[in-house]
Amino acid sequence: MNEKKEVLTIPRSDRRILSNIPDPENVRSLVNRRGASYQKEEIDPTDVNEIYCLQQLSLRYKTNFEVQIKRGKQKVSDKYYAEDISVTGILIYSDSPNNLLINEIITMKFTIPGGAMPEGYESRVKIKAKVVRHFTKEVDGVTRCYYACEFLQHLNDYMTKKRWGLSIFVASLFLLIVSLIVMLMRAESVIYFKFNKFLYLYSIIAATFLLSRYLFGIFYRNVPINPNFEPGVSIIIPVFNEEQWIHRTVLSCMNQYYPVDKLEVIVVDDYSTDRTEEKAKEMIDFIHNEGERFKTKNRLSFHKLPQNGGKREALVAGVHLAKHDLVVFVDSDSFLEPHAIRNLVQPFQDPKMGGVAGRTEVENKFTNALTKLQTVRYYIAFRIMKAAESWFDTVTCLSGPLACYRKELILKNETAWLNQKFLGQPATFGDDRSMTNYILKTHRTGYQDNAVCSTIVPSDTKVFLSQQMRWKRSWLRESLRAFLFMWKKEPFMFLFFIIGLIVPIAAPIVVVYNLIYVPIMHGVFPTTFLIGLLLMSMLMSLAHLFFRRSKLWAFGFIFVLFYEFILLWQMPVAWVTFWKSTWGTRETPQDVMAKEKKLEKQKLRKSRISILKIRKMGERE
Repeated sequence: MNEKKEVLTIPRSDRRILSNIPDPENVRSLVNRRGASYQKEEIDPTDVNEIYCLQQLSLRYKTNFEVQIKRGKQKVSDKYYAEDISVTGILIYSDSPNNLLINEIITMKFTIPGGAMPEGYESRVKIKAKVVRHFTKEVDGVTRCYYACEFLQHLNDYMTKKRWGLSIFVASLFLLIVSLIVMLMRAESVIYFKFNKFLYLYSIIAATFLLSRYLFGIFYRNVPINPNFEPGVSIIIPVFNEEQWIHRTVLSCMNQYYPVDKLEVIVVDDYSTDRTEEKAKEMIDFIHNEGERFKTKNRLSFHKLPQNGGKREALVAGVHLAKHDLVVFVDSDSFLEPHAIRNLVQPFQDPKMGGVAGRTEVENKFTNALTKLQTVRYYIAFRIMKAAESWFDTVTCLSGPLACYRKELILKNETAWLNQKFLGQPATFGDDRSMTNYILKTHRTGYQDNAVCSTIVPSDTKVFLSQQMRWKRSWLRESLRAFLFMWKKEPFMFLFFIIGLIVPIAAPIVVVYNLIYVPIMHGVFPTTFLIGLLLMSMLMSLAHLFFRRSKLWAFGFIFVLFYEFILLWQMPVAWVTFWKSTWGTRETPQDVMAKEKKLEKQKLRKSRISILKIRKMGERE
């Protein structure tokens, strides 16, 4: 079966594959030559967020789009194409020889396609640039002329002036207007409360819940970096049949702005049946060859389980191998930004902090409409929803792509976690939410927005729907568990939790009542309900536009429609099947057993039909 090609943003590779690890011999700086030219003052080497910003300025991305060029007011007739682009410049090529001159000022006009650069840069651009270098190279038997051009205006400044500034202003204005409209509508609900108590109570609760989440999320702040706080960290990557991405995950975990003697990476293969082991070991050998000065052989290892035991078994095996007090769980198709670990550990300065989640973004944002709407959904789920929970040190799910725990708490709960059952069935998914519940019973949990990773999300509708069904089942199961201890948390958080439980469960009933029952039985068009949906989608889309300044904001509307008319109806199914233990998206032992049972049933059914046919034929004869 052909795998779908994902659209990814591809930075040009650095000749040093471990360029972000602090040099133990202080031979080189973390800020490269191009990034250093934008450095205004001496920076603290532990200020990884500033270092990361400087590095992003110099990062070049592979691309291919047409560039139109003007000399003065005259358009150049030759065709030019971009080979790579950064915030500060662009490399273009043409098959026509030597048309542009060194130090010549030209006007460039091009459209940056989605995925060519990080989210937010997809836009039409008209900018002046200076030709700073020229060279030729033979490609497929054709001699190409290359021109390296430096933008006269920083692309970030250009975007801020042309689009980003306007995006923030419009998003802020409409967020305020939408919030006011929601409050006015709910005031109407209070006035007419006596006419339909259940419906108006639900709408008041849902609106209050939603607005309060956005309010807390918008005012959330990261725990700042303490340069003297550098606890030992063991990153554990559980992997099963992930040959396509495992090499990239391993490299991103090793290539961190973190002291060499305080970070190790452990890859635990849950008995993969594809080329995962081969691909992982290739990358590990490559890192060892390049990383002798960073002592990689002492702190990067690969272990294979003797049989497939599931993700929890792989994680626990990794925890037992870990030598540091903090363990970070990273999914095998997730990639860490180089400043992720240093940011992620900061909340652990609080001795009662038991676990912290980082922010997960979508890596394959621009593959298709499905990945685009997930991009908006992921961002709001982390930057607004988890950030709001973090105000109360009660984040209810430390998500699998990137989460850090105290090792002692994992070991304390490992037996219960590994043997967890619900209604007699083994709990084989929802590992992150389940472990979060164990941690929350005795400790605080937090969210650190500057600790960022990106992950590959489903670009196939069938896989996406299977994933969503699994998540709903685990959410129901773990929410019922959390109900037993959440009342011990802060009262406002407990109220948050209760409302967050009731609103999604009651949503299918409310939708049926408004969209089917009322129009049929009373002949009333559900205007108020549809306006409410529109406002809810506007909140999501505008919040995404405010923070990301991206053209993907419109997919917030599509996601809300998709949720209301498709995903919402998974909830009643999840109510009656939430004890199931199959993943639906991977070949776990439970999935294999379920498939075998299904095949047996199909065979049995065919056999019965054949027997019936033979009997009928016999009766006719």
